Amino acid sequence: MPDNYFARYLPFLIHILLAGGIATAIIVLSWLIGERKPTRAKMSAYECGMAPVGDSRGRFSVKFYLVAMLFILFDVEAVFLYPWAVILRDLKHFGLWEMFVYIGIVLVGFFYVWKKGVLDWGPSAVKSHLRFEVRSDILSNVGADVRRGER
Repeated sequence: MPDNYFARYLPFLIHILLAGGIATAIIVLSWLIGERKPTRAKMSAYECGMAPVGDSRGRFSVKFYLVAMLFILFDVEAVFLYPWAVILRDLKHFGLWEMFVYIGIVLVGFFYVWKKGVLDWGPSAVKSHLRFEVRSDILSNVGADVRRGER
């Protein structure tokens, strides 16, 4: 190898330039050679094979964002297990008990989230929510009937 420090990075630089050149050539060639016949179907917005309906800036349920944040939180907590596993033999029993405490804290957070119903996405969660709304509507209508003297 040459004594120049940057000469060791020459193969990497050649690799990056070659990959970028090939990608650029493919895009330019497809633009030059490809046919362009715009039709109404080609110019419409593509949404998973379905015809687009409504405004593209529709609102999402907060549950999507909440689950995403929880995924990141528990994913980062799981990443802390890897360095611990590497040095477990050096830590001996102290490291084992320390990890039991750590996993216990993570499980307390998980069970709290589970108990709050953040992870309930199935039809049963929706049905129980709808059942509550219907019952509250029935009760409010019964009260209105009693006030009017119809019952």
